[in-house]
Amino acid sequence: MAELNRVKVSNDIELTDRLVAINRVTKVTKGGRTFSFAAIVVVGNGDGVIGYGLGKAGEVTDAIAKGVESAKKNLIRVPVVKGTVPHEQVAKFGGAEVFIKPASQGTGVVAGGAMRAVLESVGITDVLAKSKGSSNPHNLVKATIVALGSMRDARIVAQNRGISMEKVFRG
Repeated sequence: MAELNRVKVSNDIELTDRLVAINRVTKVTKGGRTFSFAAIVVVGNGDGVIGYGLGKAGEVTDAIAKGVESAKKNLIRVPVVKGTVPHEQVAKFGGAEVFIKPASQGTGVVAGGAMRAVLESVGITDVLAKSKGSSNPHNLVKATIVALGSMRDARIVAQNRGISMEKVFRG
């Protein structure tokens, strides 16, 4: 798995949360059925910071709250260039494979459910995305986060190589 750019949570970052999927689990015992809920939640500030979390509880609201707390613990920073991604990226997680491609201004977010939640939370406004393989929302969210986390913009490339921005574009 690619090394992701972790972000420390500070109180001045305002994160908005999005519920991606909720799953009801039934446990059958001799006393009857017991229901519990698992919620996968994405949090982002709309400016390049994103995180996901899974919360499990006996009530839906408790599961969502636990998911939000979990998501705040593993935030990453994503390069967003003029409302889109800097380059094409393919990533896999489990059975889910995602393909993300930059789009021109005015295109909008062309992506399915779980991927759309992640891309909009990070602040991307124009992107083309396709999911292949499994449509499991848990794996789709994780694959999308891996794809976004492994993207690099031109400034980061120039800084890592120790060269000027002009040489990155010419070379």
